[in-house]
Amino acid sequence: MATEAPLQLHWGIISTGFIAESFVKDLLIDPKTRDVHDVVHKVVAVGSRSVAKAQEFIDKVAGGEKSIKPYGTYEELYADKNVEAIYIGTPHTYHYTNALDAIKARKHVLCEKPVTCNGAELRSLIAAAKEHNVFFMEALWTRFQPLSLEVIKIAQEGTLGAPLVLQADLSGNFGLDKIPKTHRILDPELGGGALLDLGPYPLVWAIMLLYENPLNELTNPTTITGNMLKTHLTNVDRNTVFTLNFSKAKLSAQAILSCSINLNSPEPGVTIRLEKGTIKVKPPIYCPQEFTVEFYGNTGNLVREEKRVFQYIGKGWHFQADEVARCIRDGKNESSLWGHNKSLLEMEIFDEVRKQGEYVFPPGVEKVI
Repeated sequence: MATEAPLQLHWGIISTGFIAESFVKDLLIDPKTRDVHDVVHKVVAVGSRSVAKAQEFIDKVAGGEKSIKPYGTYEELYADKNVEAIYIGTPHTYHYTNALDAIKARKHVLCEKPVTCNGAELRSLIAAAKEHNVFFMEALWTRFQPLSLEVIKIAQEGTLGAPLVLQADLSGNFGLDKIPKTHRILDPELGGGALLDLGPYPLVWAIMLLYENPLNELTNPTTITGNMLKTHLTNVDRNTVFTLNFSKAKLSAQAILSCSINLNSPEPGVTIRLEKGTIKVKPPIYCPQEFTVEFYGNTGNLVREEKRVFQYIGKGWHFQADEVARCIRDGKNESSLWGHNKSLLEMEIFDEVRKQGEYVFPPGVEKVI
């Protein structure tokens, strides 16, 4: 019997920055190298501020592939009938407008994290995606990586018992005194600060390991507490800590999450403490390739330790693209692994942490309030 040909998904790329470059490089890797045989990806268009900028990106990232069209406006890319799905890699203060325009053009959308600046913007985009019957997902790539899937499996299969406490941190030393105040990490007009830029990654581990745990029954946190220490340079959050309690269903667990823009990440980056063991994930937590499982005896003593290492060609951005292609192929408008509900939970948590930290965006940053 003949093997069914894999679905080829035609991508348009919005933005030509570092993140878009990383995504496209992985997109161009042969899926068979990661044992994926049912979907393939093809970049057909790139949109930027000018045709020259788009062509420069194509030359640098895609070897000057002649079949990829360079556009000097996003609107031209939205109108390209050969584009099926659009990847949005612009700064997050532009996500709402870019995603809404793509959705209205009836394109499927994969939008970088954080998907929007607040929960109201996201609710508006979800409604638009449903109205126009297109797939829409936040590019929380960590959720689709093989290591993450394995950690979730181990935490849920029961040997280690229920999770009790999760600690996760993502930090980066941006050299704040040496960069311009217009840098994305410092500029409040670009939603700068630690929470929106780095916070999604500690939070995704809490969502994967606590919110998604069957004992939690997909109930939202009982309490959310947040604390921000701001930089004197621009008054965006420099160091942020937020905690989540999950106790509405059968799970009783706490997440302690942090992010900073003036120091580097600790090791381990993620620690999941369960009743009968601990899982320690080595940084970087957005794309880790190694974790350790500690198994405890009846008295809490260490009985054995197992290390797992994951290797693949690419940086890990392609797994989310495979999910997008499969969902579109199967007629789904959202992913079951990272659905609209999880992005909504993320943005509602961030809204609350910003409120408690008294971080108010400048007028006009939030397109929907």
